[in-house]
Amino acid sequence: MYQQMIFVNLATDDVAASRKFFTELGYSINPQFSNDDCSCVVISDTIIAMLLSKQRYADFTKKEIADSTKTSEVLICLSAESREKVDELVEKAVAAGGTAHDDVQDQGFMYGRSFDDLDGHSWEVVWMDPAAVQG
Repeated sequence: MYQQMIFVNLATDDVAASRKFFTELGYSINPQFSNDDCSCVVISDTIIAMLLSKQRYADFTKKEIADSTKTSEVLICLSAESREKVDELVEKAVAAGGTAHDDVQDQGFMYGRSFDDLDGHSWEVVWMDPAAVQG
């Protein structure tokens, strides 16, 4: 069966610093699609984050590029396999220079935290009890 992929394109002030940040979170870089203006971060087999210099990002849109440190342009949510993995990823992000934000969301069957990356893009990390999903 075909697995649809998502490529999240994000503008960054510093491609090298963003590349380092995401590798410190445990993600790999696909060198085939990376250069000085772009870093292809492999989050999973079906999720790719393209970190583009603002100049390169502008090649893909006529809209003004949001200042993600002041404006929320997107909320990116990643699943995690456990509560511990939620905490682990957010703690890695903070240790790598990101900023934890908002309160922990603990609803018993669902647990989540969030962080901003170096450019202020908001990432949510959520675990949901598989039994709750099944109904």
